[in-house]
Amino acid sequence: MAQAILDETMLLFRSIFWLTIAYVVIKPGVDFHDAATALSGQAVAAGQQIVAEQVQTIECDTIQCIGGKAVLAAVLPTPPSAGTSPMHDAPAVLVVPYPMPRLGRAG
Repeated sequence: MAQAILDETMLLFRSIFWLTIAYVVIKPGVDFHDAATALSGQAVAAGQQIVAEQVQTIECDTIQCIGGKAVLAAVLPTPPSAGTSPMHDAPAVLVVPYPMPRLGRAG
């Protein structure tokens, strides 16, 4: 008897959990693209910062090591602050198409 009540309770809790997850995913008005873009930009910036810090802590004695650090410093630019600008500029959206210009011979 107690096992049956426990099974029914767990079924109820699992149903509530999965229905809540489905509602959050399917809910209208949620824009995951912007959130994912911002999060990926922050992750890339943090990764570049960690790599740059690790490269700076390396002590170099040879020309080859110094050259390698210089190449890595050139490849890893200073990361922009996250969320200030998009990675790619979006093209201007034309609401109404422009008509073609009138030919000179048409008067």
